[in-house]
Amino acid sequence: MADEYREPAGLDGLPELYSILRGEVASVTDYGAFVKIPGYRKQGLVHKSEMSASRVDNPSEIVDVGEQVWIKVIGKEINDEKVKLSFSMKAVNQGTGRDLDPNNVMAEQDARRRRRFQDNTGQRITLEAVLNTTCKKCGCTGHFAKDCFSQAGLQYSLVPEEEEEPAGQSVQSVPQKRKKEKKAKKEKKKKERKRHNSSSDSSDDTKRVRHSHTHSEKKKKHKKHKHKAHK
Repeated sequence: MADEYREPAGLDGLPELYSILRGEVASVTDYGAFVKIPGYRKQGLVHKSEMSASRVDNPSEIVDVGEQVWIKVIGKEINDEKVKLSFSMKAVNQGTGRDLDPNNVMAEQDARRRRRFQDNTGQRITLEAVLNTTCKKCGCTGHFAKDCFSQAGLQYSLVPEEEEEPAGQSVQSVPQKRKKEKKAKKEKKKKERKRHNSSSDSSDDTKRVRHSHTHSEKKKKHKKHKHKAHK
């Protein structure tokens, strides 16, 4: 652990790493508070993640300028020829000044997390090189020849997306269908009525023809009977 946190050159005259000190809040920002330690010119930052064990959104709700706080030195580094001091308030009991992380477990975890974040920010993913590349195999853009799955001479294009119907049309389609069904039913009933009426009319006509035929036959018979009787 001593090798891992070995102090770089240029940090002489600064508080010892993992030491517990009492300081005064010099300023408060959106991301934390700067604390000055008596006897040292350099101020250190207490990040809002190091102010309390619970989540802190507004550092001004935790500390005020001029307030006396207990801090633990959890980081010392030189970045761009500037010395940075990192303090922690949550690792110290603010009432008694007792070290709540005597084995520096929380400090080491936070240090690893910060290093991992810094390492990841240096890795940038650039997509322009791939997007602007033309495949030598199929002639399409957006991929390399080694990643091409098409056969030589074949070219593929994107299938156009089907236009989705607006939500209003889909809602209106249901009542429209019902109206069409009602119309179809009405037309069916009308046709059936016409058929029924036409069939009833034809039956009435046949009945009339039969009735007139029988009536004429009766008249003829009656005439013949009268003629015989007259003779």
